[in-house]
Amino acid sequence: MAETRTIKLEGRIFITFQIKAQTGLHIGGSDTGIEIGGVDKTVIRDRLTNRPYIPGSSLRGKMRSLLEKYGGLVQNQPIGGGSIHSCKQAEDYDTCAVCQVFGVPGERNFGTPTRLVVRDVHMTDASTRSLQDRTELPYTEAKTEVSIDRVTSAANPRQFERVPAGAAFGPAELLYTVYNGSGCDPRKDIERLTTVLEGLQLLEDDYLGGQGSRGAGQVEFKSIAVKVRTNYPQEKEEVGSYESLRQWAADLNELQARLHAKFGLSA
Repeated sequence: MAETRTIKLEGRIFITFQIKAQTGLHIGGSDTGIEIGGVDKTVIRDRLTNRPYIPGSSLRGKMRSLLEKYGGLVQNQPIGGGSIHSCKQAEDYDTCAVCQVFGVPGERNFGTPTRLVVRDVHMTDASTRSLQDRTELPYTEAKTEVSIDRVTSAANPRQFERVPAGAAFGPAELLYTVYNGSGCDPRKDIERLTTVLEGLQLLEDDYLGGQGSRGAGQVEFKSIAVKVRTNYPQEKEEVGSYESLRQWAADLNELQARLHAKFGLSA
């Protein structure tokens, strides 16, 4: 007989921020239907507005990948042409912040609900207006790169579409859920917010999207706000506001103490 489990949603923490492209940003879209003479690699766009956007899956996946490398976690779950980390034993999962925050496959009978949801992030109206009619392509630029055949020395020029440096996306939203019950501890969930902050810091030092080793994809996270909702339909309540990740990191312990109070957890 299957074990009966009870899990209670205690509340949610909302982390919003702006993403500024410090260098050109390329997050690949579909190249189906590219015209002759057009760019070789296009960016992903919103089909209704034609504006470039950052998929939540790209932001979330890069954060998780960097956290796995930072923690030296074993890459034991095949996916696509590579592999990722995924705890396969309950005792490992209990102490793995990455799997607790980002989740494990549904067939793991010891898994608890995924804590972190990452929304798609759209280009701001201000950036859209500033780029209107100023770029070769709608809101983007075409960057030409040349690869050299090391045997024949023949040049092979290619064009990549990318969002210009200085463009902003937002508001981005990370939705972080706090649970209680079977296998869940709200105090530990609040402590694991450190993992979310580390993932964003690692990403800010790395790159988002493609062509990162060639200079693309450097981003900065700005205008960060942390809000909480412990009861519905009450309004979200702001518990932290920061201009940068550095400011958030400096206030992390105090922020967690405020969240403990909001969730009714003793000091």
